Amino acid sequence: MNPALAQREVALAGVALLAAVLAVALASPRGPNGESAHLQPVPVPGGGWYTALAGARPVHYGTRTNCGVVLRPQTRGLVDSVLPCNVKLFVTFAGSDRVLTQVIARRPVVPGRRFDVTPALADDLGIHGIERIKWVYAR
Repeated sequence: MNPALAQREVALAGVALLAAVLAVALASPRGPNGESAHLQPVPVPGGGWYTALAGARPVHYGTRTNCGVVLRPQTRGLVDSVLPCNVKLFVTFAGSDRVLTQVIARRPVVPGRRFDVTPALADDLGIHGIERIKWVYAR
């Protein structure tokens, strides 16, 4: 076989492989914010969810959290003093749909609470004031 022809066939095979990888990546199911749609709640022992007090606090839009998230009016997330940045959690309140969210900041929260939530997440869940929410890790 001619060396130039062999080189051309290798190049075409590389382009075909790259196209296949891109097609798979673009066709993979994604949820809101680009998250995998396959994340599921990880039930606590006994099959339930954890409970915790949570409340919304005013945020300064346009600032960056210590987890690197820029706060915007549509930002949905939790603040916690223990869990690491970007840990994915499902949260629910009083029969609302479960919402996939993440830890967007690490800092102490108001004593007595486990989480502070962004105003957008509080609206999604129907939280007014301080409420007992349910939460589990997402996997």
